[in-house]
Amino acid sequence: MFYPQPVVQLINELTKLPGVGPKTAQRLALHLVGLSQEEVERLTGAILEARERTTHCTTCFNITDVDPCRICRDPSRDRSLLCVVEEPKDVVALERTHEYRGLYHVLQGAISPMEGVGPNDIRLKELLPRLEGGEVREVILATSSSVEGEATAMYVARLVKPLGIKVTRIAYGLPVGGNLEYVDELTLTRALQGRREF
Repeated sequence: MFYPQPVVQLINELTKLPGVGPKTAQRLALHLVGLSQEEVERLTGAILEARERTTHCTTCFNITDVDPCRICRDPSRDRSLLCVVEEPKDVVALERTHEYRGLYHVLQGAISPMEGVGPNDIRLKELLPRLEGGEVREVILATSSSVEGEATAMYVARLVKPLGIKVTRIAYGLPVGGNLEYVDELTLTRALQGRREF
């Protein structure tokens, strides 16, 4: 690269962030280098504060600044529903819909033998104690539709079903406004399987 060594180092660090490739890292680095000292201090302060003040909820394993998190403490939530998701960002996505009013269990990943991630490497062992006591009547599997997400959902279902708790899977299908001709076969199959009465 033709940049000074400190900028090259910044670019290299930025490429370690998820979804940031070399070109995006380069643009970000050049933008950051052009910030005022005050802006840089605010940004680094926000990063440090977020890192120091956030932790994982000891109940659901979502990220939080209070333990237990606000969702787990909310008495208006339906405690008979437990939605299992892979990551904290999945909780945010579901909460944005304003449709789900139950609790969550964040696995902090998905089973992926290719990457050396097994059932003991994610928050599965903490799930079963939450199901004891009979309060949870339904576990909703909201893992991704990837191979890893599907494997994780099947594994969780095999753990939960013997407990006599209803296990459901969120439906996958066509995006609103999507054309059938552009949709892959797996998505169309899921859309057909997840159909409901009109």
